[in-house]
This record gives sequence, structure tokens and C-alpha cells, in this order.
Amino acid sequence: MTLLLKQFFGFLKLLNSETGSNQIASGIALGFILGFSPILSLQGLIVILVMLFFRVQIGAAFISAFFFAFIAYLLDPVCNSLGQSVLELEGLKPLYTELYNMPIIPLTKFYNSLVMGSGLLGILLSPLIFFIAKVGVHKYRQVILARFKDTKFWKLVKATSLYQWYVKYDSIAG
Repeated sequence: MTLLLKQFFGFLKLLNSETGSNQIASGIALGFILGFSPILSLQGLIVILVMLFFRVQIGAAFISAFFFAFIAYLLDPVCNSLGQSVLELEGLKPLYTELYNMPIIPLTKFYNSLVMGSGLLGILLSPLIFFIAKVGVHKYRQVILARFKDTKFWKLVKATSLYQWYVKYDSIAG
């Protein structure tokens, strides 16, 4: 439970930082794909490698993957029927046979209807999640954060010596 709270507070700190909204939104979108794919799979490894090679906020990706995994669980029946309909397309059966006979591709378990449907849904909806997350980060910073910084409570907290110590510690420790 403390790990989850630590990740959540880290995400809030990330939202309040000067980190670019594109990095946060791309992390959330990749977390969406990661949350919809099986935990220990080739597609999960590919998403993690993409996160490491590109400028993506990894903390945002992992915390969003945790929450999107619950949504994926609720959407399992939809993903299963989507995957089953894609796998039963007559025109794609020779392609599936060829992919299944390749050396590494069967490790993705694309032949499972739930994996196919959730992977397809995750990849197709990730651009939409990116734009929603980008707009959400901008709105959060413009409305909620600005409103919170104008409260008397925040001004009182900033005036304390404990807060001054934390700012100094955070600038040194990074």
C-alpha cells in the first residue's frame, strides 16, 4: 500500500513540476498500452523498451498502467469479443499461420482472443489517451494548481521553516 501511495504522490509531484506535458501524456498513453497488455509478455517488454529509448515520463507510465489494468479487467468481455472477431477473419488466417510459425512472434500470444483484443484496443485508443492526458495536464496546471497556490493554506505552508527546509533539501538532493 505504501508503494502505491508513494507512486501516487510522485505522480502529483510530477504534475506540479515543470516537466513537459508531452512527456507526461506520452507516459500515460504508454501506460495505457501496458495496462491493457499481459504483464509478462513480449508486448510489455517492447513498451518498456520504447519508454527507455524515448523521452517519456516512466513514473506516469507505471502509475497509469496500474490504474488502466483495472479498466482492462472490466473491459475483458469487450476485448475478448473484439479479439475473437479479428482472429476469425478469413482473409487474415494465412497471415496468422505464418506469424505462428515464426520464431519469436508466438511469444506475444496473439492467437489468444483476449490478448489480441486488448492489444488492439490499447494500440488504437492510445493516441486518444495521449491527447486527453495532454489536455488534462494543461487544465490541471492552469486551473487546479493555480487556484491551490492562491489559497491562504498554501501561503501559510510556504511561510513555515519546514517548507523552506524541504525546498532546500529538494534542490540539493534532486
